[in-house]
Amino acid sequence: MTTWDRTAVRARLREAAARDRARERFGADTHRYDLRPPLPEPEIRAFETGHGIELPPSYRSFVAEVGDGPAGPAHGLLPLTTPRPEADEDWAVDGEWARDRLPGRLASPFPLTGPAPGRLGTAADTLTRGTLLLAEEGCGMYVRLVLNGPRAGEIWFLDPDWGGFTPLARDFHTWYTKWLTALSQPSQG
Repeated sequence: MTTWDRTAVRARLREAAARDRARERFGADTHRYDLRPPLPEPEIRAFETGHGIELPPSYRSFVAEVGDGPAGPAHGLLPLTTPRPEADEDWAVDGEWARDRLPGRLASPFPLTGPAPGRLGTAADTLTRGTLLLAEEGCGMYVRLVLNGPRAGEIWFLDPDWGGFTPLARDFHTWYTKWLTALSQPSQG
């Protein structure tokens, strides 16, 4: 099971925030290098039970030990159990987040066994069943966590207009720590 060093993660975020006071790094103006408190175990269990799923261990341990977003890749991690505090601003990502929480959607079988490159159009809605929205890249592109089947635990990138739905990282720990490591590099904007 993956464990996290909450103190080290939060220290890395503080250092990144100090280096990027103007929040010029992509997504920093949204996530602000802040983490919400971790979720209590009963709340995580209730989410899993309510949706008929088990969260992949590296993601589950993150929300239980480190925090429930938002500091993270892209425009930041979306919260697991409650909408973003800013959800009344009518962002497309909030509609995606809410759609994931429709009955049966997260427990649906993940339909892909391999990448689906290219333009997807409306097929994207069917292809994302069995995945949890983690982050928004902007322009209708999202990062999703596969919840079931042989690809369970993998992070996939969805670009329905051009790039398709393709694997991005083998698990949440790999994806998130790659982003944390990149924070110590000079910002590319």
